[in-house]
Amino acid sequence: VQLQASGGGLAQPGGSLRLSCDVTGIIFSVDNMYWYRQAPGKGREWVATISRGRVTTYLESVKGRFTISRDNVKNAMYLQMKSLKPEDTAVYYCVASVCRSEGSCDNFWGQGTLVTVSS
Repeated sequence: VQLQASGGGLAQPGGSLRLSCDVTGIIFSVDNMYWYRQAPGKGREWVATISRGRVTTYLESVKGRFTISRDNVKNAMYLQMKSLKPEDTAVYYCVASVCRSEGSCDNFWGQGTLVTVSS
């Protein structure tokens, strides 16, 4: 199982970016999916979760600005980020709970994509 995150880059304050995460490999099902981030010099921080049924939860500081979504057919996840702030600068990681067979599930991490918010 591999997770590939993409879509990072440079954005101006107030700008937008859309991150994508593709899950590939031997997949029976994908349960919860997550975005985490790690800002320079700081620890890793949870950003958002989406269940297979598309129930979503967010870090308080991104509520109303970020939207997590998924495509269960493509085994993909997205993070639409709007009204970006310099404090959103971080490496963003996608994480998924992937079952390779019924009852055999593990969390897998992608390699991260860098988001830089700066004027």
